[in-house]
Amino acid sequence: MSAHTSLSRRATAELIGTAGLLVVVIGSGLQAAELSRDTGVALIANSLASAIGLGLIITLFGPLSGAHLNPVVTLTSWWARRTGGDGLGGREALVYTVAQTAGAIGGALLAETMFGRTPGTFSTQVRDGGHLLIGEVVATAGLVLVIQGLGRIGRPRLVPAAVAAYIAAAIWFTSSGSFANPAGTIGRSFSDSFTGIAPESLPGFVAAQLIGGILGLALAALLYGNGNGSGSGSGSENGASRTAKPVPVETAVPTSLPETGPADGASPTKAAYEPVG
Repeated sequence: MSAHTSLSRRATAELIGTAGLLVVVIGSGLQAAELSRDTGVALIANSLASAIGLGLIITLFGPLSGAHLNPVVTLTSWWARRTGGDGLGGREALVYTVAQTAGAIGGALLAETMFGRTPGTFSTQVRDGGHLLIGEVVATAGLVLVIQGLGRIGRPRLVPAAVAAYIAAAIWFTSSGSFANPAGTIGRSFSDSFTGIAPESLPGFVAAQLIGGILGLALAALLYGNGNGSGSGSGSENGASRTAKPVPVETAVPTSLPETGPADGASPTKAAYEPVG
């Protein structure tokens, strides 16, 4: 992450990064559905494209904003600061969340437009049932644990690849398909495709994701403790990632960085995310 990056620039990075993530997720889903009628084949293509795109986006935008791309990841950074570590302040967390949500919606509309579909059409893909919500809790908890765990053991550089690999796997092993991202979930409601989710299903999914985020933080604290992750990142990074930020980042800003970024000094903003979801 670069030193003294302004909040407006970081928010812009979060908006563009999240938009890009939704373009990849929805666009690859639409393309896969057009090229194959086999749902399994389409899901393989979609999961691979989503994972690769996520890893690249985290690597590219991490040095600027921490590449949270996910309100849950941003909230873990905020919590880190609340508990005495380094992380985002309340205002910064709010700005990040708004930027991520706007970016997700914009990305969904762009993906629909690219494939000659009418943008702004809500999804009719209803996703309800307790088993799906459990899947979202598991998917989000796992995502947070991966980010927190790597940050606390001092290996933040592995976050881009690890998060991408986790999402690729979680799309398959969770019943919900691993949305694991409130902003991404809202954005996907604007795509009436197999990657979409009907607006009426949003409350349950978002609630499950928030619960999963809390569970992930609890598991990270239980397994790795609340102290600094041996990370080599700047002081603010290390503190943040241990407490709630996904990953400490070195002041030099390794390309890997999804975590709170200490670059700003007082406002770390480098966290990984997720997600997508």
